[in-house]
Amino acid sequence: QIQLVEFGGGLAQTGDSLKLSCEVLGRTFNTYTMGWFRQEAPTKEREFVAAVKWSDGRTAYADSAKGRFAISRDNAKNTVLLEINNLKPEDTAVYYCAATPFPLLDTPALLYTPARWPYWGKGTQVTVSS
Repeated sequence: QIQLVEFGGGLAQTGDSLKLSCEVLGRTFNTYTMGWFRQEAPTKEREFVAAVKWSDGRTAYADSAKGRFAISRDNAKNTVLLEINNLKPEDTAVYYCAATPFPLLDTPALLYTPARWPYWGKGTQVTVSS
């Protein structure tokens, strides 16, 4: 069982950069996949943003995230990072850290399904003003 705690959200302006971090509490294993989702409103589905394999750092991104988002992990600090560059108002959302004990990067289509991720943080709000 692991717990995820997000940090780094807040208010930003268009064009700014922001770095979100997710502290992983508990023991992970090499098969774990760590990810970030975002949710624009409670009535909307959580949208997959990016994922990283805990053991080797391989990454995957949603098409909408390619180019401006960068995910990474720091095994020594048990932390997963999401850097967002050139922020846009449409990036406004609650950003959630997620984890699964399964190597989802081996089956990329499964990354997009929130039900495939059993562990979630409480989320951090990112608001981008124009």
